[in-house]
Amino acid sequence: MKKQASPAFTSSTPLFPVFVFLLFIPSFHARNLQQCSSSCGDLKNISYPFRLQGDPAGCGDFGFQLSCQNNAAVLNLRGGKYYVKGISYYERTIRVVDANLANGSCALPYRSLSMEQATEDGRFPSLITFWQANFFNCSGRIPELEVNRVPCLSGNAFHVYVNFSNRNLLATEIPGTCRVISRVPTSSENELNYAYETTLKLLASGFDLRWSVECRDCHTYGYSCVYRSNNDPRIFKCETIYEEDYGVQLAFIISYLVSNSIIHKALVVRFIFLPLVVFAFLLHKCLTTRKTVVDAEKLGLNRKISTPKRYSYTEILAMTNNLEHRLGQGEFGSVYKGQLLPKGCLVAVRLLAESKISEENFINQVSSLGKIEHASVVKLVGFCSQGSKRALVYDYMPNGSLDKHIFSDSVQLSWGKLHEVGLGIAQGIEFLHTACATCVGRLDIKPRNVLLDQNFVPKITDFFLAKLYSEKYDSEHMAPELISRDYGAVSGKTDVYSFGMLLLEMAGRRRNVSESISWFYDQVNDVELENATMQARKMLVVVGLWCIQTNASDRPSITGVVEMLRGKFDDQQMPPKPVSVSAHGRTGELQSDSPKQLLIPMSTERSA
Repeated sequence: MKKQASPAFTSSTPLFPVFVFLLFIPSFHARNLQQCSSSCGDLKNISYPFRLQGDPAGCGDFGFQLSCQNNAAVLNLRGGKYYVKGISYYERTIRVVDANLANGSCALPYRSLSMEQATEDGRFPSLITFWQANFFNCSGRIPELEVNRVPCLSGNAFHVYVNFSNRNLLATEIPGTCRVISRVPTSSENELNYAYETTLKLLASGFDLRWSVECRDCHTYGYSCVYRSNNDPRIFKCETIYEEDYGVQLAFIISYLVSNSIIHKALVVRFIFLPLVVFAFLLHKCLTTRKTVVDAEKLGLNRKISTPKRYSYTEILAMTNNLEHRLGQGEFGSVYKGQLLPKGCLVAVRLLAESKISEENFINQVSSLGKIEHASVVKLVGFCSQGSKRALVYDYMPNGSLDKHIFSDSVQLSWGKLHEVGLGIAQGIEFLHTACATCVGRLDIKPRNVLLDQNFVPKITDFFLAKLYSEKYDSEHMAPELISRDYGAVSGKTDVYSFGMLLLEMAGRRRNVSESISWFYDQVNDVELENATMQARKMLVVVGLWCIQTNASDRPSITGVVEMLRGKFDDQQMPPKPVSVSAHGRTGELQSDSPKQLLIPMSTERSA
């Protein structure tokens, strides 16, 4: 059902003239800014909303700032460098050309930019012509594209071609020996493959973008941008304001005034702005007090939760370039590096091994868990379920999995950083225990399932795959209650046990630490605390030993673990030694067995 516009924003209420007045002030300010004008090379009369770097603060909009380099105006767009060839203030368009293509020389674009990427910038909501040039790198010659071969970029073993299309090409439309290496919008209006000399002239002519201050402001505050009139493609407005959004819109207008440097004027602040804020607050108080019953269904509809996108297997092959770059192999399948072609974002694609789980169950699980978002959990951005082919698409983590950093002699993190990683993982587990009730006790925590982003922030991944694959757990990290219910029921403390084993692996820097638990007790008791760095390592040991207590009731909760890792080492007491548990349920005291050969001495300091 289409939602009705809020009565709070119709002309029959006192708030309507308030909005009219507030929206009038920025417009008046904008007209004042248009009096400024500057030039750079052949580009004259650069005025509102555009400005040149170095212009007085009152000139133009800083979001539309250009720079003047070597007597040419330059626009920075999504990391690319574009020369400005002209600006139409009537049509509200700006013509730009990629810096590498401006002189008609043989080159690739300065930066790849698809049509979708160009219009994702809130400042430029639309292109005038929706055509783009696609550059291919092929391992063999393509006869039908020979006229479009780029000679300066081609060699004996590889060949670069360029053609035109009105969208991003599908994987099935790209020759098997080729891959797309760059894109750029053009002013072409047909899909003909020109001779390369003609293509050079076309690329050098650039392309037109429609600019809009209104769209930029709408995007800034989380709203979509639409045409104000179907008869005029130059003017835009924010999406319709609904009743439940009025508080957000009030904040939008206040922030808008701030961003346009209006409220710094003392007269406006004292006699106009502050009274309006007081009035808006009283109105907000009145409306929220009257609304005593919340419609749960309506609330659910209004929540904006991102859900994972479903991809076809063909799209999976396209984003991974036919499974070209494998990142790793696990018990649940192989992981490949990929790229979302429309946006250019890097992703990690896990092709899953065959499972008995039904397609409906798989999609329901993935769709539900894909809504989980936390700083210490890898974001699931998409999935594939097509016949026997199933895949998960995650955000790409450039520093790989934790095991590569704790089980390697060449790449290691400092103890302080490892302590931060441990705390981050614990916080992620604590969140998952709240956000994913069906995952509790089944998170399969181990170094291979913890990824590190560009800042070495830990991200838990694959936390539900063990459940999908008949609870196929790694025995090294498997809690005793998963072997025998004599040690307690499966619960959140089952994940605490796995996390404790991970902490000990981090402190010991090697696998199979369950065989040397007594050694950790000996080291903590025998070695003096040399400095804060060593305290960080010993903190990992003590907390880890508490987490691997045999009986679940003796382990701390994950919330308790987070508090322990945030505390001081002096406050931690050593736990009793646990007993070992075999796969058949037999128990016995853990004994020390070759600690010096198995583990790095506690006194050894390593840094990243």
